[in-house]
Amino acid sequence: MRDILYLDYAAATPVDPRVRETVEPFFHERFGNPSSLHAMGEEASHAVQQAREIVAQFLQCRPDEILFTSGATESNNLAILGYARANQDKGKHIITTAIEHHSVLYAARALIDEGFDVTELPVSSEGLVDPAQLTDALRNDTILVSIGYANNEIGTIQPIREIHHALAKRKIFFHTDAVQAAGALTLDTGKLGVDALSLTSSKMYGPKGVGVLYVKKGTVLLPLMYGGGQQRGMRSGTEHVAGIVGFARALEISQQEKEHESQRLTSMRDRIIIELQRTFANMKVNGSREHRLPNNINVVLPGLDGEALVIYASQAGLMFSTGSACSTVEQDPSHVLRAIGRSEEEANSSIRITLGRTTKEQDIPRIIATLKDIAATLNVKR
Repeated sequence: MRDILYLDYAAATPVDPRVRETVEPFFHERFGNPSSLHAMGEEASHAVQQAREIVAQFLQCRPDEILFTSGATESNNLAILGYARANQDKGKHIITTAIEHHSVLYAARALIDEGFDVTELPVSSEGLVDPAQLTDALRNDTILVSIGYANNEIGTIQPIREIHHALAKRKIFFHTDAVQAAGALTLDTGKLGVDALSLTSSKMYGPKGVGVLYVKKGTVLLPLMYGGGQQRGMRSGTEHVAGIVGFARALEISQQEKEHESQRLTSMRDRIIIELQRTFANMKVNGSREHRLPNNINVVLPGLDGEALVIYASQAGLMFSTGSACSTVEQDPSHVLRAIGRSEEEANSSIRITLGRTTKEQDIPRIIATLKDIAATLNVKR
């Protein structure tokens, strides 16, 4: 295999060396249980609390509004299932969108068996939610709205603040999956107007297996896990101290560097899209061109099978994806691409390239040349 060029940062990121250096002592020197009363336990407890304070600083919230989880799937499930079950006496109507991550969609749909009614809002051809359409969907028994901040497949950024304004007068609980937004957009919960926000470390150069759920103080949730009562009884289980410390350090770095990195990635993203348009005359961009994550390139290459392209590209050392890499069972065309109006054929001809910290300008010619060569190999008319 040729030298690897990794282009799947929306799926997973490598651990930043600065994060690895920070967490390494917690695997073999500072390995105490935060619930233990002895000195090593106190040291671990202090490390968790310090990490909680760092996260709260960047989310502009109180430290006691931060829950550490195993990742975004648990955070999203806890926000949706936990809130709905605890507040069903207020109503049983939930609103989300047709392009949410499966950890949101499937959690909401699971509540249907418990007597809840779920509305999945349509989106525009660019993947954008219309706040007016959301307002029209509200009912007297609506208790929860969950809309992702930025889509993991097509990179479209939602008007979260406008959505908040549509909900504010009704005081409806508003959750957002902000997993893809961490390195590019503000996470200030006050400015966003959200009541709950999910993050995961693995998408921002931190360790896998740790996430965060911000929950506004005063919110009542039913826990998903029961045990020793850690984290105020909201998320029992011995805290993953190394992961938590790594999460905080990764968030700190991503927020400090986001402006420069966003500008750099946006420039490369736009250049790659232009070069793809020159190479593939019928290429279409999936998602919004204006309201888009800096690192996201999701395109239709007509006549080209996306899975075949990924396999051939992998053999040439380029690692990207056909869409979301978070499902091992989904065999149908991307629900996100279908929701924005792509045909089944177009969805199957789409690829997602996501850039990251190791991507360089000099990588662009290789990306374009490799795709061009594969298309020729597959006898695709460009």
